[in-house]
Amino acid sequence: MSPRVEPYDGGTRATVLAHLDEVVPALESLRSSAGTLARWGAVLAAKLSAGHRLLVAGNGGSAAEAQHLTAELVGRFDGERGAYSAISLHAETSALTAISNDYGYEKAFSRQVRAHGRDGDVLLLLSTSGTSANLLHAARTARSCGLETWALLGTADCELARLCDDLVAIDGPSANVQECHLMAVHALCRVFDAEVRSMTGDGGWPA
Repeated sequence: MSPRVEPYDGGTRATVLAHLDEVVPALESLRSSAGTLARWGAVLAAKLSAGHRLLVAGNGGSAAEAQHLTAELVGRFDGERGAYSAISLHAETSALTAISNDYGYEKAFSRQVRAHGRDGDVLLLLSTSGTSANLLHAARTARSCGLETWALLGTADCELARLCDDLVAIDGPSANVQECHLMAVHALCRVFDAEVRSMTGDGGWPA
């Protein structure tokens, strides 16, 4: 039998509360971008329903957030519906490591964008800093291939923001930014599903 653990009221509890308190201003920052997320959801519903695809990439925790988004689109979010094309470029480990080995890690995503991206597709890049070389290369390549480029960021004052067509930037510490990025992903999926329902009449949900 495990020993009973008493609630801890020491300094580490204060650390937890401080972290949670920092979520509030980050969330307010995200709320100011609600219109952009709504537009992205509607655009994605139209593009993916027409046969285009979403390419997504990030590093570290941002890679996990990006992969969460593609899982919701290829699988499902609120309910049953058709599957939509969304690819996490960092999740293709053999391609990722081969490209990194042959061309350098800064080209790990851009070469995949050139391989998979088509005119009319969307590339979404997630980053707290907006300075990662592999994401910058991916954004430049996407533009040259005719993709629309979006970014979920931790600051609008960065090179990646300047390279992308549209962005959502959240002010706050990196951890809180990533937490809000997940909320942004879920909000985007909720709009996407609602738009798909609206376009198809029955939402594309199987009977």
